[in-house]
Amino acid sequence: MPEKFPLALVTGGAHRLGRAFALALARQGYAIALHYHASAESAAATAAEIRALGVPAFPLQADLTSPAKIEALFQQIDNLLVESPLSVQRLTFNVLVNSAALMPRGDVQSLTSSEFDAAIALNLRAPLLCSQQAARRMGRGGLIVNISDIGASKAWTGFPAYTVSKAGLDSLTQVLARALAPAIRVNAIAPGLVIPSDDMPPAEWERLVGRLPLKRPAAPEEIASALEFLIKNEYITGQTIRIDGGYSLI
Repeated sequence: MPEKFPLALVTGGAHRLGRAFALALARQGYAIALHYHASAESAAATAAEIRALGVPAFPLQADLTSPAKIEALFQQIDNLLVESPLSVQRLTFNVLVNSAALMPRGDVQSLTSSEFDAAIALNLRAPLLCSQQAARRMGRGGLIVNISDIGASKAWTGFPAYTVSKAGLDSLTQVLARALAPAIRVNAIAPGLVIPSDDMPPAEWERLVGRLPLKRPAAPEEIASALEFLIKNEYITGQTIRIDGGYSLI
């Protein structure tokens, strides 16, 4: 067992792309602080997968729309320990992946202030607050990765709050990258079509996939591989990596 485990926090890590990021980091030898909000069963299952890889996993529940709950989440992280028969080891915080997000459908003419605020609180404000907390704990440097969306550069009228929040996240990525350099690097990953939402009709998903130059959705592992690249290449900061199968070309 290493003298000190590197620790990564993945928000929204219980399922979908968050799960893929958590597993990718675990395969790189990171202990995983696995944040979830309401998906306790999925978080437990993902944590079991991570532990099967031989690294620690800590499911941590928090409502990231609450600044106080974010602060409490990081206080829990401060107290995480890895126990072995011969020692108790503290974890060094190295990586934050801001993956938790809300993608509500809507119409800009009927969008309510509460609906807009909810998307901004989770998709934009939470990454800022989590990044502030993480930066205070990355004494020897680290990496923050925001999970954006190819829609940040589009005008998706069916998802106005989501689109605006992700466009803001791209801007926040650049601001944080300049402010936290040189010790901490900040980048974003912008996936295209990967996993359909639960409320998307199969015919609509097939139509969207059919428009892509590559004619298929991404595998979650293909998106997660960008995270592995950002960990290994320490000369990249302030960038948004698009992994969209050519969606940005149409």
